[in-house]
Amino acid sequence: MTAVLLDTHAWAWSLAGDDRLSKPAFTAITTADTVLVSPITFFEIAQKVRLGKWPEMEPHIGQLTALLGEQGGSVANLDPAICLAAGMMTWTQRDPFDRLLAATAAYYNLPLVSADTVFDGIVTRLW
Repeated sequence: MTAVLLDTHAWAWSLAGDDRLSKPAFTAITTADTVLVSPITFFEIAQKVRLGKWPEMEPHIGQLTALLGEQGGSVANLDPAICLAAGMMTWTQRDPFDRLLAATAAYYNLPLVSADTVFDGIVTRLW
């Protein structure tokens, strides 16, 4: 059984059929038995929409949970151990979204589908 965790942009790009989603990332998503999205992803999208940084996602805000379900994806549990690990990681990355995504991938021992090289050396990244 294969499972992957999606970074926020990877999930959004998969929803939109965006060309920026690499072929290996697309294959990983479409062939995985389990596709997970972190609850922090919903917060990140909502915050960026509220701040005007991601206007193209605004029409989808109220439908994100349903869209994930339609894709066959699930929401990863945000265990307190993940939050503690994210806070305690010896990693120079200060972005709390990235820290929580990395800690979630490590906690569940999953590869993270992400274009962001900041995760290299921290978790297994697929792109």
